[in-house]
Amino acid sequence: MATAAKHLQSAKDLHGAGLIAAEALPTIEQVAARYAVAITPAMAELIDPSDPQDPIARQFVPDAAELLSRPEESADPIGDEPHSPVEGIVHRYPDRVLLKLVHVCAVYCRFCFRRETVGQGNGVLAGEALAAALDYIRRHDEIWEVILTGGDPLVLSARRLRDAVQRLAAIAHVKIIRVHTRVPIVDPKRITARLVAALQAKGKATYVVVHANHPRELTQAARAACARLVDAGIPLLSQSVLLRGVNDDPAVLGALMRALVECRIKPYYLHHADLAPGTAHLRTSIAHGRQLMRDLRGRYSGLCQPSYMLDIPGGFGKSPIGPDYLLQPAEDGAYRVEDFSGNIHSYPPAPQ
Repeated sequence: MATAAKHLQSAKDLHGAGLIAAEALPTIEQVAARYAVAITPAMAELIDPSDPQDPIARQFVPDAAELLSRPEESADPIGDEPHSPVEGIVHRYPDRVLLKLVHVCAVYCRFCFRRETVGQGNGVLAGEALAAALDYIRRHDEIWEVILTGGDPLVLSARRLRDAVQRLAAIAHVKIIRVHTRVPIVDPKRITARLVAALQAKGKATYVVVHANHPRELTQAARAACARLVDAGIPLLSQSVLLRGVNDDPAVLGALMRALVECRIKPYYLHHADLAPGTAHLRTSIAHGRQLMRDLRGRYSGLCQPSYMLDIPGGFGKSPIGPDYLLQPAEDGAYRVEDFSGNIHSYPPAPQ
């Protein structure tokens, strides 16, 4: 396994840690000049440099294929920009908004849908910009939930997080604060008692959605970090991205979902990979994703079943795209239902 005592943030760092060959340096430097690079020590230790298809490396080590963009790919693949009325806010759905507190992450995923904007300088939403974003939320009383995202909000200090959470908590119509993060998995030592306390607000419900894509990411340290959140009364959900060569195998995907449930994390979303520039080598087909969901159904606990989701390009929101089990009704109005083994059964129509 690779070793690293510090964050790896350049092609030279990756070469020094044994994660790329010397001959790859010029190309990987080109990738790093366009898209941010960072791998935490916790993730570097999981990478097997002798395996060219290592599933952890595929997520974090830059690849020459990232320099190749396809016509269908976009710098804003899920359409954040058309729904951003003020800096830091994305208001796509009626009752909730994204609040992008920071454009920095602990690690930079090679499939990131915000890869054109994250990792650029400090990128913290503060001062007048944060005040304007909070004022937008204050003026829109239909906003029931605020989702802290970025970047990764848990790279911020406990002091900054506490300030943002308390200012949101002071808005009466905001009832739910949701945090989207990779930090408990990729940099678990950051989940301190002070940070956990900073996420809590009296009279508000805080949820944390952690991002993990392979069962090896759920190390003992990551499990302990997640437990600190759950033991403090913060429910955990998960989101994963379906990635070629990482989790596009039923046994691997099932093991990931089981590992999450064992950590008291409810699998929430399995995202079909977005059309971000230079990510085609990591995307699967939707047909393959639907088959994987069929492979999970009935063979793994109902607790292990995420919703397979597509974020429709252009800003039209997420739609579930999982397989269908209810078939067209027969002539007598009875439904036909397929079980997880592929057998078809009849279900009677409602009485008239």
